[in-house]
Amino acid sequence: MTLSFFDQFMSPTLFEIPLIALALTLPWLIFPTPTARWLDNRILTLQNWLLGRFTHELFMPVNLAGHKWAVLLSSLMLFLITLNMLGLLPYTFTPTTQLSLNMGLAFPLWLATVITGMRNQPTHALGHLLPEGTPTLLIPILIIIETISLFIRPLALGVRLTANLTAGHLLIQLIATAAAVLLPLMPAVAILTMTLLFLLTLLEVAVAMIQAYVFVLLLSLYLQENV
Repeated sequence: MTLSFFDQFMSPTLFEIPLIALALTLPWLIFPTPTARWLDNRILTLQNWLLGRFTHELFMPVNLAGHKWAVLLSSLMLFLITLNMLGLLPYTFTPTTQLSLNMGLAFPLWLATVITGMRNQPTHALGHLLPEGTPTLLIPILIIIETISLFIRPLALGVRLTANLTAGHLLIQLIATAAAVLLPLMPAVAILTMTLLFLLTLLEVAVAMIQAYVFVLLLSLYLQENV
């Protein structure tokens, strides 16, 4: 029973071939694509409006040099939201519960922001390692602390997304299992448990969207520091 709770986080395989690549590719097929017609349908119009609002809010504090990242970060947020939401469906696999995948997304993007800062304004980028007005005796210690905090950023991005989604999926499975066991024994308690399960599912839908937004928002803040 203990192991079965974690089976949902194992990558699905077919003839010993991992299907995680297929799980990462299929979400892009459900989005409507632009057409050659003069007027778009309602779904495409709503999608474009939401992306436009998100991009506007995300890059409002970022200067013009960072606006080159708009397409990349907007696409990343849409991709993460889709993966997280599809993972809430029954008998589906959530790739974003894999720390390796989240670190594979977080580390290159964080490194790209750091390299951008070092190339464009190295003095300003290195200045973050030593706050202005630091006493002389604290300079070596603060440089070490700030350097460690800088390298922890991609790890925090990946672990935050993985931990939140994994915890939510485990809670849903635990409560669903409890409701199924209690239904023939104590129907009234089982109904209350299923009500709790429904509310938790709504919370997980919100968490799936919020965590994707937080992931991209933190990347935009790292970008803002370096451009």
